[in-house]
Amino acid sequence: MPSHSHLALFDLDHTLLPFDSDYQWADFLARTGRAGNPELARQRNEDLMRRYNEGILSAEEAADFMLGLLRLGEPAELEQWRQDYMREVVTPGLLPVARALVAEHQERGGLCAIVTATNAFVTGPIARALGVEELIATIPQRDAGGRYTGRIEGTPSFKAGKVLRVRDWLRSRGLQLEDFAESWFYSDSMNDLPLLEAVTHPVATNPSPALRALAEGRGWRVLELFADMQDTKS
Repeated sequence: MPSHSHLALFDLDHTLLPFDSDYQWADFLARTGRAGNPELARQRNEDLMRRYNEGILSAEEAADFMLGLLRLGEPAELEQWRQDYMREVVTPGLLPVARALVAEHQERGGLCAIVTATNAFVTGPIARALGVEELIATIPQRDAGGRYTGRIEGTPSFKAGKVLRVRDWLRSRGLQLEDFAESWFYSDSMNDLPLLEAVTHPVATNPSPALRALAEGRGWRVLELFADMQDTKS
């Protein structure tokens, strides 16, 4: 039996953050002249976000652009870019209400993890800043020299892949999802429907219109974590 009282899983983008960290990372690189042609990079970024919101984006399509950005710099350069990105873009978006939601589950003895499609290079420091030790994210592949290849390592943490990755993570701890009498997953997106349906307490958090309608129809909890902020979701 698990030593934790329950399982609490959190999507990241538009759930614990009031923006999409992948989109903002690409935009940051574009506007600071680190992503080749800034206008072309921004157009590609906008198109990918539109396709994601429509639920028609594949993990491979996203990786082709997003993970390709990690090929633009040497490891030391990428680290400096990430530090700049965290300071300028992410830190202002780490809001007390998100920290409090995570802390509530931690204080009740929950096993907590962030489960995000955004790659681990971008999201690792964000998870740490939110006080969450466990991160399940899409893993960017590296070559023998430590440089990023632009490809995905293993199963992407995306759509049904999130369920597989969560089960693999729990299995590595000698656990199964079914070991928990209560499990939560907080998400804003219809792309996360497989994992929302796999837990006992799905929470539509800052939901897209499609997820809101589905959640209301199924009687799921709807949480407006950033109710005081202007809604920028499409």
